[in-house]
Amino acid sequence: MSRSKLESLSTDELIKLADTHGIDIPPGLERIFIIEELLEIINSENEENEEVIEIDPTIPETALLPKQYNISFIDVIIRDPLWVFAFWEIKGQDREAAENADDFNGYFLKVIPLEENGTEPKSRENSFTVSISPEDCARYIGLAEHASHDVGSHQSGCYALKLGVQRGDNEHHIASTAPFYLPRLSEIETIAELNQNPLIHLSGIQDLIITKNTDRQSRIKRQ
Repeated sequence: MSRSKLESLSTDELIKLADTHGIDIPPGLERIFIIEELLEIINSENEENEEVIEIDPTIPETALLPKQYNISFIDVIIRDPLWVFAFWEIKGQDREAAENADDFNGYFLKVIPLEENGTEPKSRENSFTVSISPEDCARYIGLAEHASHDVGSHQSGCYALKLGVQRGDNEHHIASTAPFYLPRLSEIETIAELNQNPLIHLSGIQDLIITKNTDRQSRIKRQ
């Protein structure tokens, strides 16, 4: 606000304006001093509002997109000996093409036990598939058979997880994880006795073992 504008105001109007800016005007103060006080406080407020933010010249004006932006991927985080947390992303144009297709039947995750050297076995009898919806982007997956005695030839504890789309009767691959290893659970009885191991409690394997053993015994008794 300029000096001329302030001088055009009445004394009462100047006092009210000073009050809005937090200026205490003593009774009988001459107009000239009220105007000077107002000019000083208004100018100081304008200077604060007009402070220029210093720009670091080392920062580029245009941010670079990450190299892995808008790609299809899937990865896992191992939670404990029986559970992994899988999370994924499907590239926008791939998702649009798949979901707009007339034969689109959803997405799926396929868990594949691998050989010790990380290769896929010829037989897929130990593999299993989990259906996921288009809205899903993460899922916990239990690998209880990893702790079972009846695991066939799969003893490595090495897995891969594949993300795919179901088109009609055909499965189309989208992305795969790198091979990952779970801690070995070679003997159920031994694991069940390790009450001091917090990972065992977290995985829920003790409840799983008790349920299986009790269930099998009850069936034998009924026969």
